[in-house]
Amino acid sequence: MTDFSACALVLAAGKGTRMYSDKPKVLRTLLGEPMLHYVYSALDTVFEDKIYTVVGFGAEHVEAAFPDYKSGFVLQKEQLGTGHALQTAWSSVQESGCEYCFIINGDTPLVNKVTVLDFLDAAVKDKTDLSFLTITPDEENQFGRVIRDKDLKVKAIVEAKDYDESVYGPPSGEVNAGIYCLKVSAIDGLLSRLNNENKSGEYYITDLVDLAVESEMNVTAVNCGNSIDLMGINTPYELSKAESALRFKIVDDLLRQGVVVHNCECAAVGPKAEIAPGAEITGPCEIFGKSVISSGCLVESNVFMRDAFIAEGAVIHSFSHIEKSEVGVGCSVGPYGRLRPGAVLEEGSKVGNFVEVKKSRLGKGVKASHLTYLGDSEIGAGTNVGAGTITCNYDGKNKFKTIIGENVFIGSNTAIVAPVEVGAGALIGAGSTITKKIGENELAVARGKQVNIRRHTEKS
Repeated sequence: MTDFSACALVLAAGKGTRMYSDKPKVLRTLLGEPMLHYVYSALDTVFEDKIYTVVGFGAEHVEAAFPDYKSGFVLQKEQLGTGHALQTAWSSVQESGCEYCFIINGDTPLVNKVTVLDFLDAAVKDKTDLSFLTITPDEENQFGRVIRDKDLKVKAIVEAKDYDESVYGPPSGEVNAGIYCLKVSAIDGLLSRLNNENKSGEYYITDLVDLAVESEMNVTAVNCGNSIDLMGINTPYELSKAESALRFKIVDDLLRQGVVVHNCECAAVGPKAEIAPGAEITGPCEIFGKSVISSGCLVESNVFMRDAFIAEGAVIHSFSHIEKSEVGVGCSVGPYGRLRPGAVLEEGSKVGNFVEVKKSRLGKGVKASHLTYLGDSEIGAGTNVGAGTITCNYDGKNKFKTIIGENVFIGSNTAIVAPVEVGAGALIGAGSTITKKIGENELAVARGKQVNIRRHTEKS
């Protein structure tokens, strides 16, 4: 990177009416993460702590989603256009003491660090006062049209609503990507000259191009062709297309690193997830958040994970759901297993068909194979939990804990009413409702005595 100082300004104040959502557009997600996350990821290592974000609609939600950037948020109380957003944040830009200001829309999630660095380096090397990136997409949509003279020098950017072919001629197909590099000292005197004399009644950053050209400044535009990486997102359709492109890139990288991905066209892996070479996953599946899948793991189809840790050699069978949980070495989950936040499975334990575990630790080799709910529990190594067992942890007001020792055998259809302790080596008879402590190596049977009564029928 050329030796110069630069800050970044992210424009994230708009509502995004064409997204048909009550949440800020930049919080709409791709592969489980807000689109603004991807923009920050491209900027973090380049600009470090000199990243400023203009927020407006739903500002409190954007700030809450990204607390690490709190000191860099600038509130645009009225959303009067991109030019007004720049004016609102300009004092922060000046106070940064940086020579250059890089500007990007918060709805450009496919942008990458290399593009940012190359653009900055080129702008500084060419000693530009104002530089911006352009693209030539298949459809021009609502992008601003780039106007060049016969020598291909930039003259202006005209917003789509204001473009008049009788004045500017047929569109060239080159449009503004909404990414700029401004020399702070040069642009300082132009900001006050922006006006809102256009069909939208807004102040546009794009008008700075015309003003800079009039002032005989060095203005350049870098055409990046039909680059999907620079496309902004304005509609659900565009969001879906961008997510597909991102999904393909992430899965392709995993394949090249040595991860086996069956039915890879249907595997969705988030940008924060880590899957080690030697792991094997099968689509359709969704692996989001800070999930970690270790080498030697097998993840079958139709599995959903978020913030899960899966240790070496574990097997996650089909249709399982794992969230904020840990699965130890050689464990087995599912099919149709559900691990809710706080579930921890130690080495070799098994959670089988239609078993739900929440905020519980299963010791080494514990087996809960069928139709069971284990909540707020500690279960010792070697314990076998019979089908239909329930730890009754909630009394309508409070949650209570169940503690079960090692090598306990729990018969089918048992209800353990917390708080209660079961000693090591104990045996609980099937169909029992346990409400009192069971000592070590004791047999507990808590059920009504069977009574057989002759039925009365028409024949009797």
